[in-house]
Amino acid sequence: MKWTLAARAKKMNPSAIREILKVTERPNVISLAGGLPSPKTFPVSAFAQACADVLANDGQAALQYAASEGYAPLRRAVADMLPWDVNPDQVLITTGSQQGLDLIAKVLLDPGSKVLVETPTYLGALQAFSPMEPQPVSVASDSEGVLPDDLTAKAEGGRFVYLLPNFQNPTGRTMSEARRAAVSAAAQAAGLPIVEDNPYGDLWFDEAPPLPLTARNPEGCMYLGSFSKILAPGLRLGFLVAPKAIYPKLLQAKQAVDLHTPIFTQRMVSAVMKDGFLDRHVPTIRALYKQQRDAMVTALKRDMKGLDVEFNVPKGGMFLWLRMPEGIDSTALLAQAVERNVAFVPGAPFYAGEPDMRTLRLSFVTATVEQIDTAIAALAATVREALAHRTAAQITQQLAATA
Repeated sequence: MKWTLAARAKKMNPSAIREILKVTERPNVISLAGGLPSPKTFPVSAFAQACADVLANDGQAALQYAASEGYAPLRRAVADMLPWDVNPDQVLITTGSQQGLDLIAKVLLDPGSKVLVETPTYLGALQAFSPMEPQPVSVASDSEGVLPDDLTAKAEGGRFVYLLPNFQNPTGRTMSEARRAAVSAAAQAAGLPIVEDNPYGDLWFDEAPPLPLTARNPEGCMYLGSFSKILAPGLRLGFLVAPKAIYPKLLQAKQAVDLHTPIFTQRMVSAVMKDGFLDRHVPTIRALYKQQRDAMVTALKRDMKGLDVEFNVPKGGMFLWLRMPEGIDSTALLAQAVERNVAFVPGAPFYAGEPDMRTLRLSFVTATVEQIDTAIAALAATVREALAHRTAAQITQQLAATA
């Protein structure tokens, strides 16, 4: 029997990050690759109590089918915690924010549709959009995100622009207040909707980021959030806030996918969030991640000195972005790094357009300070070895050319 794949299935590709994670399962490999929250931050005891309470107080309802929109108290809690006026009827609870991206793609994209993205952008979004066969267009970006002038130049015909203003994955960069105002104005002037993804916004280290783009133009934006980074990723719980005009179609798309996000999980999270739990819990995550960010920056400054390696210092989130010296391909470098028991994510898969092969992403949140020191030293040694080989190859070529 022959199974015939749909054209869209042929365009699906495995996640580069998930494939790299298989490599990190090798003994002794220190992984700076995956975007995994630290298990130290998971509030296990709070969930144990919430699980018991939910089953004891309303166990039958918690194990039954439920509304596709989501658990009403949780939708209200989400609306209340956002920094602009949100009606709970605009909140759709999703099975992770990744499902939100999938629903948006199904509702807004046709084959050939133009969708604008940052340079670089979140790999998972590119994967979510890909089955709808759109035309992704990479907007020029700097250390604060997309450039408003290039957004304006490329906006015509775009279905939406996808942005991560806070501690972006993969670069860790954050849009300033001035850039947000300019990007919001440019999008409104062009009639271009914004899809704002904010899974990391609560993970700031010294000061909270500026107001979301959605707060500036709620009718022209959709907003994605997640409980994965502030509670636990295994919950697979996220949310989508949409204008009332588009919400029904997103709801219908979700009904076709999974009927509803597991109601037991929703009720547990709602129970955990009562009495201001997040206000007490999230600062402990920030403190831990800031310590690990500082350790990685210190190690990079020490071990990469003199290697012409560029890197940023993120103000929050989970990631740090590096650019290798001229002539170093980070994809090729990965295999050499793994031999020294350290793993990272090459930057190329994060680009919708021409990739910068010299870039790579490091995650600083799952490794200990000691592991970070060891891993960065090993990565620096790998870079030095690659540079030595490059120099040797250049000398050989020069000798051959003059022979």
